[in-house]
Amino acid sequence: MNTSINELDVVALLEDIQAENLSRGDVGTIVDDSGTGYYLTEFSDRFGQTYALPALRAEQFLVLHHIDTEKVAA
Repeated sequence: MNTSINELDVVALLEDIQAENLSRGDVGTIVDDSGTGYYLTEFSDRFGQTYALPALRAEQFLVLHHIDTEKVAA
């Protein structure tokens, strides 16, 4: 299984980040890999307005994967 983290991956927080007013389970998008072990992650509202842009370590989030149910059912 490929466990690499890529730009535009959708992630869910595994912990609260009080300084950014983020809670465990909030969903964001990786927008930049700094190459130093931190990932710039954008959190936005349903209108596309960014409300948080923290640099996170990989252990602070879980990469979410889409499973194509048509392929699974076949």
